[in-house]
Amino acid sequence: VILLSETNPWQEAGPRWWWGWDGKPPPPTSGPGLLHLLQPNLPIHLLSLTQKLGPVYRLCLGLQDKLVSQCCQDISLGDYSLLWKAHKKLTRSALLLGTRSSMEPWVDQLTQEFCERMRVQAGAPVTIQKEFSLLTCSIICYLTFGNKVKEDTLVHAFHDCVQDLMKTWDHWPTPSYSLPQFFPNPGLWRLKQAIENRDHMVEKQLTRHKESMVAGQWRDMTDYMLQGVGRQRVEEGPGQLLEGHVHMSVVDLFIGGTETTASTLSWAVAFLLHHPEVCPGGGKGILPGSLARVDGAHRPLLKATIAEVLPLALPHGAHLDGTVWEQPHEFWPDRFLEPGANPSALAFGCGARVCLGESLVRLELFVVLLRLLQAFTLLPPPVGALPSLQPDPYCGVNLKVQPFQVRLQPRGVEAGAWESASVQ
Repeated sequence: VILLSETNPWQEAGPRWWWGWDGKPPPPTSGPGLLHLLQPNLPIHLLSLTQKLGPVYRLCLGLQDKLVSQCCQDISLGDYSLLWKAHKKLTRSALLLGTRSSMEPWVDQLTQEFCERMRVQAGAPVTIQKEFSLLTCSIICYLTFGNKVKEDTLVHAFHDCVQDLMKTWDHWPTPSYSLPQFFPNPGLWRLKQAIENRDHMVEKQLTRHKESMVAGQWRDMTDYMLQGVGRQRVEEGPGQLLEGHVHMSVVDLFIGGTETTASTLSWAVAFLLHHPEVCPGGGKGILPGSLARVDGAHRPLLKATIAEVLPLALPHGAHLDGTVWEQPHEFWPDRFLEPGANPSALAFGCGARVCLGESLVRLELFVVLLRLLQAFTLLPPPVGALPSLQPDPYCGVNLKVQPFQVRLQPRGVEAGAWESASVQ
């Protein structure tokens, strides 16, 4: 692990260990080693380091990409190169062009089906994180593999696979990468088993697509990427895109497109339970009892609430910088209603590594919260306190809200009233 900062952390950060493959210490510009991965709540710990060492701008996690990737590197951990740029361009094009006509309608339809399932529970306490996780996984499943995968069995299989990978990844990063692989290492063995299961499931879907797709047509992102790889083979380009790149793009879509979005939605519900009037002192919120459609007056506030919650799932220290943001630790969506406010900020990163799924995530957050708040009143469980607003101390890179339950009380609007609301 190498932590780079604009100052020289090697002089001030205190005791640290470094285990390199060649036994040599890191260069002088490198910072604390593997012991920092032992800290609970890693993102908050890294933020505390920036306050002591100066702005941290890079965190390298050893040889993780070699372990989680096949013969081809994935986009999230791959080395920056011309081939990496071509790989990212193919995946981004598949997301924006391969699903252009179906993305919004299907996100909305799957969300409405989610709300109907929640209506069946009619005010009973719901563990909302799990429900959001299944919803976001079903959206990625459909966009990646097509409408034939709406069956619950496949969605649940991929959901369980992602959960297994994330749990294994988050709870024991240090032993897997700090100890030589020939030492007894149960954590590393569990990760390899989870990766083998992941690869088997993805390969099965790729085979299904290759056997049934029609040249020049695409039903989903996988069709688009497989045909894109075929076109790239006969054109001049930066290196050689292979089917393995499509495989790893699918992996990135599931790992990056399910839990982070579900976590952001869960944070939004937790904060709205604490702040039913999200516009302090304004007397106008996104939860008025008469709300049956979204109009121009409420849409900006909903978008501001999403902007306020976004940095929580993938935190950036810049969002907590008191020299930039007024009351950075307070839930205050009004800041994004101010003239000149930038609702994007750094929630999706910037530069070459900016999140390629930003448009999909923003669409999901808006549609899901819109439909949820139109259909239900959010209430705490009859017994127990409001959800904690402190993150789960045992999460990994993502900041996860501590498990909580919410009651979704149907609003009782007329049948079809909220189905006709615009989500654009």
